[in-house]
Formats: sequence, structure tokens, C-alpha cells
Amino acid sequence: MEYRDIRAEADARWEALNHGDFPVIYIGTASCGRAAGAMEVLQAVQETLEKEQLHAHVVQVGCIGPCYLEPLMDIALPGQPRISYAKVTPEKARKLVKASLADGDISPRMAVGHFGDAAFTAQTGIPRFFDLPMLKPQVRIILRNCGLIDPEDIDQYLARDGYQGLVKALAMSPEQVIREVKESGLRGRGGAGFPTYKKWELTRAADGRPKQVICNADEGDPGAFMNRALIESDPHAVLEGMLIAGYTIGAEQGTVYVRAEYPLAVLRLKKAVEQARARGLLGANILGSSFSFDIRIREGAGAFVCGEETALIASLEGQRGMPRPRPPYPASKGLYGLPTLINNTETLGTVPAILRNGGEWFQQYGSPGNSGTKTFSLVGKVRYTGLIEVPLGTPLRQVVYNIGGGTRKPFKAVQTGGPLGGCLSASQLDVPIDYESMRANGSIMGSGGLIVMDESTCMVEIARFFLTFSAKESCGNCTPCRVGTRALVDTLEKITHGEGEPGDLDVLRRAADTMSKTSLCGLGQAAANPVVTTLANFLPEYEAHIHDHYCPAAVCGGMFTYWISPERCSGCGLCVEVCSSDAIQGQRRQPYTLDASLCTQCGNCVKVCARNAILGLPVEARTDNEMDYEPIV
Repeated sequence: MEYRDIRAEADARWEALNHGDFPVIYIGTASCGRAAGAMEVLQAVQETLEKEQLHAHVVQVGCIGPCYLEPLMDIALPGQPRISYAKVTPEKARKLVKASLADGDISPRMAVGHFGDAAFTAQTGIPRFFDLPMLKPQVRIILRNCGLIDPEDIDQYLARDGYQGLVKALAMSPEQVIREVKESGLRGRGGAGFPTYKKWELTRAADGRPKQVICNADEGDPGAFMNRALIESDPHAVLEGMLIAGYTIGAEQGTVYVRAEYPLAVLRLKKAVEQARARGLLGANILGSSFSFDIRIREGAGAFVCGEETALIASLEGQRGMPRPRPPYPASKGLYGLPTLINNTETLGTVPAILRNGGEWFQQYGSPGNSGTKTFSLVGKVRYTGLIEVPLGTPLRQVVYNIGGGTRKPFKAVQTGGPLGGCLSASQLDVPIDYESMRANGSIMGSGGLIVMDESTCMVEIARFFLTFSAKESCGNCTPCRVGTRALVDTLEKITHGEGEPGDLDVLRRAADTMSKTSLCGLGQAAANPVVTTLANFLPEYEAHIHDHYCPAAVCGGMFTYWISPERCSGCGLCVEVCSSDAIQGQRRQPYTLDASLCTQCGNCVKVCARNAILGLPVEARTDNEMDYEPIV
């Protein structure tokens, strides 16, 4: 079947859905939406339609980005723009469905945005969805379909120019495709930033057949979900990227190595592969050409080290996932000893846009040497959490404050690059997000995790948390990583338990230096980054823990005592309601007091106090209401 025939059928279905006589209800059912209750909302919508005898198309879409608004539900009445409603409960969904479909009431006061034009905003007062503060500064290339189409319907992907990049690639020679990717300046989005065209060029030139293409979807960073969200929301973009890569390097087989902990992503990938085969987009003689290519899905058991390409290959071969020395590189000797191209999910998901629009078009975004856009999972203490996409070179400050909405308590740090990344301070917020700038400041780009922290975060404890993760995920193959991570964890635990000594700082520095210089793979070489950067940027916190046996952030148990500031306390009584040990005493509308001898330091009172009246002080400090100690926090 030719592309134009497949596309004509898809366009007809798309037109019938979006410009037909029936309303359309869109519900975001990616993992973020499901965690917030989207499936219950979906059930409520279906039950309401049946009970009220109302007719509408119900479409499950992926993650559109602002996870803090989930569950999201959109309603598009015939002839009107699609209107989005946020934090929808089953009861709210029932009301909205009945009001919109039965009465034509779009409930503008309940709407968060719409997908129409400025005239509709003027008419209703509802802002455009992509003009919301979190979304307006973004540039959506990789995420262009996410949250807008049904990821389990190939026709919706086709109707938005899906597989057009493959059609263009098949009309070019492999060398021309490589030149187009080279002109785009695309670099690997898995963290290393190696030029994508160079990997393709090396694999194509390598001796040996059959050549292999592997999509590395083994996303394991705590707090990172970019790859998962892309696969759940737009799986065909990844498959199309693999097809283009396979054609270019001369491969006939592709493999997606995806975490088994991503069941929805696995399900949608498998459906996408079946649908692509049925349309003649996978298999023999694709779209009537001489190019044949197929894709298989392989689930990983969740070992973090298998994100390293040689460990991933070992896992696919049925061996224990352990890195091996390089060279030889996978491009010349990879899976089963054959030339193998391994690209990150996002890298492959970007390729179709480059082939559709051209390498020069892609270069208009980003900065010199760092072309295009990058997706990030923005999480932590920011007001607006979710999946974002910004041009490379965007300053961290713009991401934290303009897109993330800032923090409710004073900002302290942002960690980039996952557990192997570094913690950057407020003085580094004007650093541009690109590969070289991140490295120059002691961090890495990584696959795209951004964790924002405020003054309630203990940086020593953060370093301990991530080093504990890395120590558990170390494969143990090389001594520097196996022993070094354990030494760092033991020392950090000692410090956070109030048993630190001045010499411990030298122990941390020496172990970190040895690991970075002598470890076998990227895990061991970068695992100490959280320690190195917190020592460089937050040394006073380490010194307070060691010399004063005090945790300024009031996190490390036994190294502080809670105290209620009478000047800040409004007497609202919220802290009393959540205190399980009756440590807080007093009367409403009067400043409360806290008995440190009864306090279990659970922190519940701090979480509910809107006035930051509950402070953490050194244990030796007086805790009555006439103290003369100046609180650090």
C-alpha cells in the first residue's frame, strides 16, 4: 500500500472525529493522569453518557505536560474549540458532561484553557491552553502530539504528518539522510551528547551484517519520566525514528529495550508495532520500497546500569547486565558481535521532525553547538510540575521560575541529570542548559531530570539519598565503583546521624576523585557528582552537621529541635490537628508552644504551617518562647 492511500484513510477518520456532528471528550490517561485518578474519571464519563443517553466520542490521550493539573479532561462540542478542565474528579466530570452535552454550557469558570483562537478567549474569558504560564515559554517539537492524539490509534498519528519523515528518507540515499541529520546538529539526548549523525555514520561504515538498531528506553533516573511519557503518548514517533535509522545504516532489525516497570508504555508500544505492521510500515518492502525492517520489544528487569549501552547489550544477549571496556564500541561490535546503533528514545523520537522539516529548520532552535529542544521532567518543590520541552541554552532560572512557577519557600538548589548529576545553587541559576555548561558547573545534562529543592531540603541528606541509590545499582564489576560508592554512603550516613568528624570531608573528596578517574563506566565515573557539587556549593551545611551536630534544614533526625516562633504563629491550629504526640499545646488564635521532649520530629506540623512558623534549631538551643537564638531557617 502506498503512503498516500494510508494517509487518505487516516485523514478521513481524523476529519470525522474533529469536525463531525458528535462532541468529543478527551481524557489524559498516561501514567501521570492515572495516578491522579483519570481512569475513575473515564468510568464516570462513560456511565454518565449511558445514563443520560448522550452521544460523544471518548478519546484517551497521553500526557500533555502540566502534571500538576491532572486529571485533565477536554470537551469539544461540534463547531467549537476543545476546552480543557483541570483536576477533574468523577463528580466534576459528571457535571461537566451533562452541562456541556445536554445544555451547551461550556462552564468557563471551571475551564483552565482552550485550543482555539484569540477571538474565543475574548468571547469567553478562557485563556488559550498553550498560553498558560508553564506552557507559553516552551517549544514543542518532540511533544507536538503528546496529549493531543490517541497513542493507540495509528491513524491519528498519520493524520498529523506521521511517517512522512520516513517517506522523505526513503526518497533519499542513506548518505543524504546522514547529511540532513548532521546539518540539524542533533546530539544524543541520553546524556552524553554525542553527535547523532556520527554514530549513524560509524555504524553504516562498519563491517558485518545483519546490523542492528536499538532504542534505549531503559529510563531509570529517580524523578525522570520523559521517555516513558513520550512512549505512552506518541509511540509511533519512536518507531518512525527507528525505521529512518534502520534504513540509513542498512539494518533490517530493531529492538526497543524498555523497562518492565513501564507496563503502559510496553502495552502501547506493542499495539503501535502491530498497527504499523498492518499498515505495511513494518515488515518486508515497506511502502513498496526495497527496504525491509521489523521491530521487537524486549523488557528489562529494571537494573539502572543497563542504561549503559554495553550493559544493555549484555542484558539483551541473556547475560548479566554489566558494562564492558570500550573499544570496541557497539557501532563496530555490539549485539551478538554485530554492528549496532544504540540511540536514546528521545533522540529517535526527534528524527522524524528533522526529516519532515529539514536540518536547517531544526537548527533555528537552541544555541550554537546545542541545536534543537530537550524534554525535561520538572519535579520537586516547584509550583508547576510536569513534562516540559525547551530550546537548549535556556537558562535554569527561566525553567525554575517562568515555567515551574518558582518555589513556595526560598529556592535552594536544582539537581540536573538524575542521580549521577550535580546539585546547582541559586548562584548558578543563570547557567544555560546545554551539555558543555552543565559539565563546566560540575553537573551533567543526563536524560533530562530536573529536581528543584527549597530551604526545607538538607543537601547532605540529598547526597546520601542519591549515593545510596547508585551504590545499590552498581553492578560491582569494577572496584572503584563497588567500594567507592559504599565508602561514600557510609561516610554520609555517619554525618547525617550526627557522628561526623572533620576528616570525613577529606574521605568524601578522595573517594569521589578516585571513582571519577578510574571507574569502568559512566555510572561509577559520575556517581559521586551529588557529593562533589554539594561540597562545592553547600559546604556550610556539611560543616554544621559535623562541627555543630546540627541539620539547618531540620531533616536529619536527632540533629535539631522544633520550635514555634510566636511572632510568626497565627494560632490557626492546623499543626495541632496533625500532631500525633500531643507535643503542640495552646489555644486557638494565640501562639502555640511545642514541647520538644514529646516531639517525634515527624514533620507533619511543618508541612501544614502556611506561615513557616515552625523552625528547626540546634538541640542545645533553648526552646521556650523567650529564646535569644537567631534561627538559621
